Amino acid sequence: MLAIAILLSSASLIMAFAWISVLFIFNPDQVSWLNKILPAWAQIPLGNHERPQTLKQIQLDLSRKNQIFGETLPINQNAKNSFLLPVFQQRANCQSDCKELVELRVYQLSEELEFKSQSENYYYLATQLPVTGPEESFVISPLLDETSEPDVSISLPLTEVQRFEGGTPSPGVWFDLRGKRQQGTGTITYGQVIYYNLERTNLLQMLYWTSPNGQLPKWQQVTGDGTKELVVDQSIGLETHLQVYQVKPLKLFFKPIQLEAITLKSSVLKDSAYQNALSIARSGLWTPAFEWLKFIKKQRKGIWTEAAQAQMDLIRFHSQLTKTQAEKTWASPSQEVLADLIDGRWEKALQVFEASPHNAQEIATLLKADEKRLWNRTAEALRVNPNRREVQAWFALILKVQQGEEHADSWLRAQPKITKDNLAYIQGLLARLNGEGTSQISSTHLSQIVGTVQPITQVNNAEWLQPNSSADLQLTDNQVWYQVEVSAFHDGKRWLNSPFENFNLPKIDTAKFFWKTLGITSDPEIQIVVWLPNGEQQITIAAIKAVQLRGKVLRLLAAGPKIPENQNNVLQPKPLALTNAALEWVQPSPITLQQLHQQNPQRVKVILSSVWQSLQKSREVPGGAIPSFEQMQEKLGDWPVQVVDLTNNAQPEIILTISPAAIVSLNQSTHENLGENPEKRRDRTIIFSDSNKVIYTDFTGNYSQRLSAIAKLSDVQSLALLVENAHNYSLKRWSTKNQRFE
Repeated sequence: MLAIAILLSSASLIMAFAWISVLFIFNPDQVSWLNKILPAWAQIPLGNHERPQTLKQIQLDLSRKNQIFGETLPINQNAKNSFLLPVFQQRANCQSDCKELVELRVYQLSEELEFKSQSENYYYLATQLPVTGPEESFVISPLLDETSEPDVSISLPLTEVQRFEGGTPSPGVWFDLRGKRQQGTGTITYGQVIYYNLERTNLLQMLYWTSPNGQLPKWQQVTGDGTKELVVDQSIGLETHLQVYQVKPLKLFFKPIQLEAITLKSSVLKDSAYQNALSIARSGLWTPAFEWLKFIKKQRKGIWTEAAQAQMDLIRFHSQLTKTQAEKTWASPSQEVLADLIDGRWEKALQVFEASPHNAQEIATLLKADEKRLWNRTAEALRVNPNRREVQAWFALILKVQQGEEHADSWLRAQPKITKDNLAYIQGLLARLNGEGTSQISSTHLSQIVGTVQPITQVNNAEWLQPNSSADLQLTDNQVWYQVEVSAFHDGKRWLNSPFENFNLPKIDTAKFFWKTLGITSDPEIQIVVWLPNGEQQITIAAIKAVQLRGKVLRLLAAGPKIPENQNNVLQPKPLALTNAALEWVQPSPITLQQLHQQNPQRVKVILSSVWQSLQKSREVPGGAIPSFEQMQEKLGDWPVQVVDLTNNAQPEIILTISPAAIVSLNQSTHENLGENPEKRRDRTIIFSDSNKVIYTDFTGNYSQRLSAIAKLSDVQSLALLVENAHNYSLKRWSTKNQRFE
């Protein structure tokens, strides 16, 4: 018995020491209580065996590794006990958002007597997590067609860290890492959700997220189960799409929870009616699906599950938003029709169509431009109820504008239960698209217009041309008038630039001539792009209502929501007006002059000399002898350049955009040349041809000229420059004949 007792005691001790060893390896903090009974020379070092440090020591240690110390975020309410430290790294060849997040660290206050008695707080490293951004293909995926295959993708940088505040699931702390990507004239926001497990003191990567409309994720009550869900808004325009994630438990020691998406891909109930309701929800008919599910729930209370309720709550959440859209007052009938169709209000959408005979063309254009969203909704609604007259009518209207009148008519006559009255009614609706309808839709080009916009307060009907001359120009609620001075437009054959002359205007139907020439017949909407003081873009959609030609100046009258006022900030570009099909932005990836020198040393030597001469002419640097190449390379080598073919000769040009701060750094004694606030001056650009000649420059006596963007135009092989001038915008293209931008 003594031998057995000794064996059992030995086994227990071995197991205890083994467990303590495991805890010491994976989380030394769990065995910190041993320090109370161990002598000083045998104390267990904590925090990954690193000696505690002060904040200054931590920052110095990161600086030695060429890393950047971010702003600390508290783990608990008392920020002195523990905090999250973001670690950044400088990105190479970068012009904006140059700090990239590479690591997260959690530090905790050291309770050891040796450090607790010090005047400064000492912290030990509790845990750390390397960070990488999401793939570019994932970030832009909401904007792509389901069948599209993304190109080879790269990892996009994360540049900010924020803590989710208020109402987050507990225990634990939630953090949001995020970044931004410019896409056309809009901005995509993306990021990663991180969870800090207080019990295990470890950081967990939960999921990546992306929002094409720039909205940040938020914790919100969706399912009503007592725990908030994470909501990511991926809506595009009026097309509502929300990703909702629930916190679900996991039977893992180091990862006790996960974020699980509520999905409608599969039915959680073996019920045909329930499956049909999910099917119409997947097509985008959220409100009809929700109404149907409410009826099904009453009939099948006995089989209703928590998972079914979660799917129903997700559909209800979408339905609330589409209902709100459908009940708004819209600027144009086509927008109202679209909002009604998205919410499944077939009859109300028909009422708008019938009450807007002068806008039949606009609505027809909407149906023709639609690729899937309305088609899928009508097809799914017909599958569930093939005899509903209003849905048949919209399906026939879409068929006519997309596939022709014969196809729509033959489909209508093939419907087995269509009555004579319904057939005559729908054919009457199709007839509304004749005349200025389908026959012109196929041949009329989309509007491609670029101009400068400004709000106006008063409009005189007699000064403007509109197709229906007897109609009054009126605003709806929350709208204002905008006057767009057209800089350039495409007439269906070629691009025309201001000043406009030799129009050969007809004596009658002048307004219809402009509507067709400008492409407004097919696309009456125009985007108003405003730059906010912080540099962000805000886009407002307005509807073109009338046209005016005075002398050689062409103007448009548009109605839309109010835009933010320009605060006379010199850094703010003027509001820009352009239609959706006008431009395709081109953004070549930058490299540094030093990298370009490695590829073509001789070219960089010539370019640096020309740049310095331009700076001297504009009095940015002192005159006199040009510094040596080595001196200029040392000062300018890190400046970013873009390499792209602008003259369509298969040889790349060099685009160098210089910030005021970069100019100031060249010579601190020349601050006075830039005025009292040099940082408020705007960037300027200089372009060198493949023969190293300056073919465009903002370094002139008139500093109001500025290159805003590089764009690709339809029917034009070479790229164009969008240039902001003192009072307007202009498009400049390379003239092979005159060897200059015109």
